[in-house]
Amino acid sequence: MKGKKMKKKAIHCAKAGFTLIEILLVVIIIGILVGAAMPKLSGHTRRAEIARAKQDIKNIGLAISIYELHMGEYPPSLNALITNPGGDKWSGPYMESGIPTDPWGREYIYERSDSSYTLKSLGPDGQDNESAITN
Repeated sequence: MKGKKMKKKAIHCAKAGFTLIEILLVVIIIGILVGAAMPKLSGHTRRAEIARAKQDIKNIGLAISIYELHMGEYPPSLNALITNPGGDKWSGPYMESGIPTDPWGREYIYERSDSSYTLKSLGPDGQDNESAITN
């Protein structure tokens, strides 16, 4: 009688786990699903980076406007938003956390004239073309 119970228990324990084939099959299915989802996710990443660059440009533009209200002119460079370029009217820093880089690790490009300024990022491809993001 004891021999039969031991034999049934041994058979039951052997069937309790997953086989190597079953585990490999699950890994392959997960790999296929991840492979199918990645192209869709990468499109969202690019759109998020562009949205962040647009928001950075708005934030820097706001700081430039406040600087211009205090100083009477646009800053000579973006660094003037952080450190006083000289003058009693400077009430900065206007960007407390510093000037951010764009989502692709490049500095924003700032150009000014007496009556206006341009602030832009070269965009994902790093070229000054239609993918550039401007204010």
